[in-house]
Amino acid sequence: MQKNQLSLADTLGLGFMTFAFFLGAGNLIFPPLAGYLAGNNLTFAMFGFLSTAVGLPLLALIAVAKANGKIMALLPAGIATLFAVTIFIIIGPAFAAPRTGLVAFEVGFKPFLTDTSATIEFADLTFNLAQLYYTFGFFIVAMFFALFPGKLLDNVGKVLTPVLLSLLIGLAISVIVLPRADIQAASGDYVLHPLTTGILEGYNTMDALASLIFGILIIDILRKKGIDSPKAQTQYLVRAAVIAAIGLAFVYISLFYLGATAGDLASNVTNGGQILTNYVVREFGSVGLILLSSVVTLACLTTAVGLLSACSEFFNETFPVISYRVFVVSLSLICALVANVGLSQLISISVPVLMMIYPVAIALVLVTFLTSKLPRPVFSQRLVLSVALFFGIIDALKEAGVNVSAFDFMPLQHEGMAWLLPTLTTIFICLFIKEDKDKLDNTAENFS
Repeated sequence: MQKNQLSLADTLGLGFMTFAFFLGAGNLIFPPLAGYLAGNNLTFAMFGFLSTAVGLPLLALIAVAKANGKIMALLPAGIATLFAVTIFIIIGPAFAAPRTGLVAFEVGFKPFLTDTSATIEFADLTFNLAQLYYTFGFFIVAMFFALFPGKLLDNVGKVLTPVLLSLLIGLAISVIVLPRADIQAASGDYVLHPLTTGILEGYNTMDALASLIFGILIIDILRKKGIDSPKAQTQYLVRAAVIAAIGLAFVYISLFYLGATAGDLASNVTNGGQILTNYVVREFGSVGLILLSSVVTLACLTTAVGLLSACSEFFNETFPVISYRVFVVSLSLICALVANVGLSQLISISVPVLMMIYPVAIALVLVTFLTSKLPRPVFSQRLVLSVALFFGIIDALKEAGVNVSAFDFMPLQHEGMAWLLPTLTTIFICLFIKEDKDKLDNTAENFS
């Protein structure tokens, strides 16, 4: 017999699972370094970071719930599929999923090794042996969890996440209670543009993109739990989103403050994971390092499981001739291979791509909330997303080193957010487009 509601324990488990899916690699390595660089501009930088790393994922999950999982339904079928495939590739085998294995190795395992210089060559490529073995082992474990999606709520939400959350709470308390250095002056882009720099740093977590995917995955999990009513699915998804947002904000604020008060612990570091490791080793020694390893490994593992499950589910529905389990195994192997590109290289490659795709994702979320108020929703969504994509491409080209000085007159161009005002202006105009059904429908159809 189907049930139409979850118990309190299941609801909390769903929220914890959502939180764990988001809390992965980028969530742990970006905030400490951002806090250190922001220095005395910490408040503005943190607000900017939280807006894109917490606020946007929350809004995106609610938008997915509002659209009952069909957030791209107003787009032409081909464009919607292409956009979805692009997002799934970015958060799956191309960037986000491999990064979980890399961060788990760099922060959770590498500090215990005395020698990581051994390499192996294959097909004119050189691989670090320790990293290669670890990442393949990591994704094999993630693969086994992802092979049984019906048990994700129980395995992740009720088992792995409470352990992870307990360790993070202990870390946060220590950051507040234990002695720390004075906050230094801001540096880099945080001197003049702390707010927009924080906003762009929040892009790197990729959580707003992941929200569009995790929302669909959560709805599928709710169906497997017997929640078939769209209204009930929306309610539970919103509750899960709020729980996840509270948890993420708690972690980010703690890690930002840790970075801002790191002092000499942040000398000569290249990523926030090193700041975190230095802090734990100084305050807690080898025991702390073991606990940190547990936190990082669990956080990265739960995110990898969620990404593998969501991507495999999507590609199975898109290409049903290939089974879900085949996709899980194949994507796990691809992620393990891509992970051996190296953390710094992977991050540098991903930034221009994110600068292009993030504006489109944000515009999609905004338009979804305004759909009922748009006289021509189909035409409006396609127009707004086109504008966001055009200016997102400009920001991406600039980040990739291409000369786009011809667009320097654009507001926020130097801050990497040239897309914002044109997109918001287009949305505003679309609110007042006259309803001319036949003409605009034909225009939209021809445009597609």
